[in-house]
Amino acid sequence: MATVIVYGLKNCDSCRAARAYLGERGFRYEFRDVRGDGFSDADLDSWIAAVGWETLLNRKSRTWRDLPEDDRAGLDAANARVLLKAHPALIKRPVIDATRGTITVGWTPEVRKALQAVL
Repeated sequence: MATVIVYGLKNCDSCRAARAYLGERGFRYEFRDVRGDGFSDADLDSWIAAVGWETLLNRKSRTWRDLPEDDRAGLDAANARVLLKAHPALIKRPVIDATRGTITVGWTPEVRKALQAVL
């Protein structure tokens, strides 16, 4: 069984729920705090390729609201990528890199269903 990688923030409720869900079902997972542990450019690029920058960008976060209007206005893929790299808390959480190249974002019933299909 391959190890699932859960990217998020250690104090994020959705990340805690995802980790508990995986643990209760006996799945091996590795947790990586996007602030403390970081993530690579390749990770970010693969997430964007899998789900799109619009899905990955958490526009409901306090970090988003605290950004200057100039940073938020007129976003495109390149600008969004720069913001996501500079401000990891802008990444919608959790990002789960499951087996067979499946990347999910968030913690919804749809995400849990998608994970059940591949794990």
